[in-house]
Amino acid sequence: MNTGEPFSPSKALMILPVLILLGLFFGSVIYLFSNAFTAGDGFSMKYFQQIIDRPDYIVVFIRTIIASVIVALLAVILSYPIALLLWRADKWRNMLLIIVLVPWLVSLVVRTYGWIVLLGTKGFINSMLIWIGVIEDPLSLMFNDLGVIIGLTHVLIPFAVISILSSLLQIENNLEEASRVLGAGPVQTFRYIVLPLSLPGAFTALIVIYLACIGAIVTPILLGGLSQKFVGSQIYQEVMYAFNMNKAAAWSICLLALSFLSLVILKKIERRVLRGQE
Repeated sequence: MNTGEPFSPSKALMILPVLILLGLFFGSVIYLFSNAFTAGDGFSMKYFQQIIDRPDYIVVFIRTIIASVIVALLAVILSYPIALLLWRADKWRNMLLIIVLVPWLVSLVVRTYGWIVLLGTKGFINSMLIWIGVIEDPLSLMFNDLGVIIGLTHVLIPFAVISILSSLLQIENNLEEASRVLGAGPVQTFRYIVLPLSLPGAFTALIVIYLACIGAIVTPILLGGLSQKFVGSQIYQEVMYAFNMNKAAAWSICLLALSFLSLVILKKIERRVLRGQE
């Protein structure tokens, strides 16, 4: 005898949004693959061959990977002192956390334009350096890899702070107290207790930030320009300027493959490092 509850229209309405989201996701993926592997009237690897055969396109992939690794490492390293401060500041933690998260409430385009004001040839940084006599001519801080790295690091630091802080909050206070009782100083306590126990959060931040960087579009375009191409800006250029949807789809699949391969490698590194800490 069937004792389950009868299927009602209200349950169907609850499932409908999930089905719509799944349909949009798989539909977009199918459309992406169909465009990437189609040329003329049939199946073709033409657009992938065009990407592989051009050395400047290979440089785009290499530049994207190197910049993403640098941004991920910088964001994690710079976030550690902030996360430690939030971890120690019990009474002020919520207020300081709000200050860290406020930039996320501002549009990415607005934040990036803020860096244009700072990094431009007549921007604040160059003007100050010239005024105090450190340099005579403006430094090239924009429309190159340096500008993109600075912008992406600033954008993604809040996520790294939250990720590391979540691991720090799981550390029991008695571990630090035991370390001090045994004669360990602050540096030794951080090296042998705090750092190993917070590594899971650091690796999570590292992986997510890296994956966010290799697909970034807005910041590389505004701070790097279309001449300093990254994979994301290359896809944007194929769609908006060349109107070549098939080639843009091929680039997108290459980006998906790069993301998946990078994720596998980073997870293996994470497991090996964390296993060594046990």
